[in-house]
Amino acid sequence: MNAEITAFEDNNTWLITDLPPNKTLIGCKWVYKVKLKADGSIERYKARLVAKGYTQQEDFDYYDTFSPVAKLTTVRCLLALPASNGWLLLQLDVNNAFLHGELNEEVYMKLPPGYLVKGENKVCKLTKSLYGLKQASRQWFAKFSSTLLLHGISQSKSDYSLFTRFQGKIFLALLVYVDDIVLASNNDDAITQLIVFLNTQLKLKDLGPLKFFLGLEIARTSKGISLSQRKYSLEILEDSGLLATKPSKFPMETNLKLSRSSGELLPDPTSYRRLVGRLLYLTITRPDISYYVQLLSQFMDSPRQPHMDAATRVLQYLKSSPGQGLFYSASSTPHLKAFCDSDWAGCPDTRRLVTRFCVFLGDSLISWKSKKQHTVSRSSAEAEYCSMAAATCEIVCCLVYCIIFRFLIHNLPYSSAIAKLPFTLLRILYTMKGQSI
Repeated sequence: MNAEITAFEDNNTWLITDLPPNKTLIGCKWVYKVKLKADGSIERYKARLVAKGYTQQEDFDYYDTFSPVAKLTTVRCLLALPASNGWLLLQLDVNNAFLHGELNEEVYMKLPPGYLVKGENKVCKLTKSLYGLKQASRQWFAKFSSTLLLHGISQSKSDYSLFTRFQGKIFLALLVYVDDIVLASNNDDAITQLIVFLNTQLKLKDLGPLKFFLGLEIARTSKGISLSQRKYSLEILEDSGLLATKPSKFPMETNLKLSRSSGELLPDPTSYRRLVGRLLYLTITRPDISYYVQLLSQFMDSPRQPHMDAATRVLQYLKSSPGQGLFYSASSTPHLKAFCDSDWAGCPDTRRLVTRFCVFLGDSLISWKSKKQHTVSRSSAEAEYCSMAAATCEIVCCLVYCIIFRFLIHNLPYSSAIAKLPFTLLRILYTMKGQSI
């Protein structure tokens, strides 16, 4: 707690003053947390002062909110490309990241609990953002992005959390997820210079090679990069009481049809909703359960016993391979390809189709989806076209990254990088620009 207060004082986070008339006062509290490593061991103990932002009033205490969350496709691209090209992958952390954002509004907060002086009626006038404020993440990202732009790093227009810079054959990419930063480059000096520059503007903590990011366990060898959520899978099994259950070889029966009206309603649907929500996050590295999780997520409003039994079967399947995940080979080539498929009237309740697609960058799986469409298709051909349309939208999104990266990797003119793309993707690009080919 003393270290946190010292950081506030060094950063000039607030001014001690009297509360002006007609001004609202928000509270604050201490939050204590134990930070764990990837193997579950204790890394450090942390105390954080958090403002009670839920008492803020819109248009008075804050105006806009925003949190820099990177697209998961971007995260996988940033792992697949360094694996195939031998780039460096580092992880950075900013100490008290949200404290660097400067506030544009007048916000007054009570003095921190435990540091009050008896009989004193002073308050804190916040000059910089604080954890818990509605606008804290937005102000932090504004400060961070402006700092990078001053260093000559460009911000991606397709994913605002991605920053890139190239000088000749030197390429550097930086990805930010709230306050977690991943850095990739093909040059050691470029990384060193950027870290030194950021350390002068923000207090950085170099965490070394990327090993644990957003709950993802990352292991790198000479053959490639392995991505899994083994620790998270075991936590789900432990919380569900199925850590010692008998494993299953497949997640669901082949001909099983789940309906909204079959079976008895669960007396307490909270456990089902929490379980499906955690399984949704597990699909980041487990495309093999994506179809089954999207099927289970359709019954969140009124889950029944057959739905819970099906979810339990998915957990038994996870028990057989909790460490299974993705592998990005070092020998993969940056060639973009996609596959799509769909069923027809597969849902017994709505007769809607389920669209499925996956996108590969070489041999590396970077994007996939299994989703029930909003419309009913009249034929299987129409269902296939719906699936192709969804896959095309994802290809265009991935294409933005891959054209840039491929152009930078080989140091080719933009026209030469375009010429290497498949003809079908060229037609997509020119159609988006309103041109013909």
